[in-house]
Amino acid sequence: MRVVIVTESFPPDVNGVAHCALQTARHLAARGHDPLVIAPAVAGPDADAPCPVVRVPSLPLPGYPQVRVALPSRRLAAALTAHRADVVHLASPFVLGVRGMGVAAKLGLPAVAVYQTDLAGYARTYMGAGESTAWRRIRTVHTAADRTLAPSSAAVRDLERHGVPRVRLWPRGVDTERFRPGLRDESLRRTLAPDGEALVGYVGRLAPEKCVELLSGVCALPGVKVVVVGDGPSGATLRSSLPGAVFLGRRTGDDLARIFASLDVFAHTGPYETFCQTVQEAMASGLPVVAPAAGGPLDLVDHGRTGLLVPPHDAGEVRDAVAALVADPARRQAYGRAARATVQDRTWSAVGDRLLDHYAEVLRERTAVAA
Repeated sequence: MRVVIVTESFPPDVNGVAHCALQTARHLAARGHDPLVIAPAVAGPDADAPCPVVRVPSLPLPGYPQVRVALPSRRLAAALTAHRADVVHLASPFVLGVRGMGVAAKLGLPAVAVYQTDLAGYARTYMGAGESTAWRRIRTVHTAADRTLAPSSAAVRDLERHGVPRVRLWPRGVDTERFRPGLRDESLRRTLAPDGEALVGYVGRLAPEKCVELLSGVCALPGVKVVVVGDGPSGATLRSSLPGAVFLGRRTGDDLARIFASLDVFAHTGPYETFCQTVQEAMASGLPVVAPAAGGPLDLVDHGRTGLLVPPHDAGEVRDAVAALVADPARRQAYGRAARATVQDRTWSAVGDRLLDHYAEVLRERTAVAA
């Protein structure tokens, strides 16, 4: 099967869209298919990829240079046409993906759109309004697709409630070989917490929609050291609002896995997650998770068994949940074991095969309509 993946982001970018697009390309290549990736150009060198990558001109988003927005270019249509695709895979279509949808429609190609970004939530965060406009755009883009794949039950409900048709659930995989409890590093723990504090970590973008400032109460807990991994436009502000926290910047690969495994509790604060891959990586690392009872974490965290779900935007509840786990090592360990067991079979290979099933169903539906 020849598949063109049109994605708004791709490595070396570090985010959920880029990571999922890379894993999709890897799985297609491993299964003997022929993928091609089309993505915005990046400032630095390309990362290794399992297939050809066509870059289209792009500009950094004002105020958020880590995000690049594709510019109009004939390169997309030329590459998609030349690849003679059977299916067009649109990863979080917003700008480049919308153009990819248009080209697919002109060529009569089936398109599968993967919903990954809560644009409506971002509109509320960054503009204080515009949520209805964001949903109109989401509905228009995804209605044009043969199928929309949503990563969580909450995302499926949101899309259907706003009139998006043909929505199916397609979750994300996790690398349980890379992220595992055995990487716990006592030397690293002594460096981060020289007085033997419990390590409570956040991993992700440092941006307003992630609400990382909700960890301020955790920073004040006795015997606790907060560790923040990631970068983004809120970095400088958070260094002021999270006194005593250790900021490690962006980390990836085995280095990130070692940090995860060396934590005692993982705390996620963002209420607008359509999935939340870092929660899954924390669970694979054997950590109990504290997360908002909203969006993707509702599917991932079994409250009272693998972690604790708290009301969104409530710093006091985050602090109290973390304090309860820090005070009870046996409970932490039990939750961590259960968390690891829960994600053990959620491999990217298994998830990738489910994606291939979706492709096959869409192709059969197109054939039936044509007949």
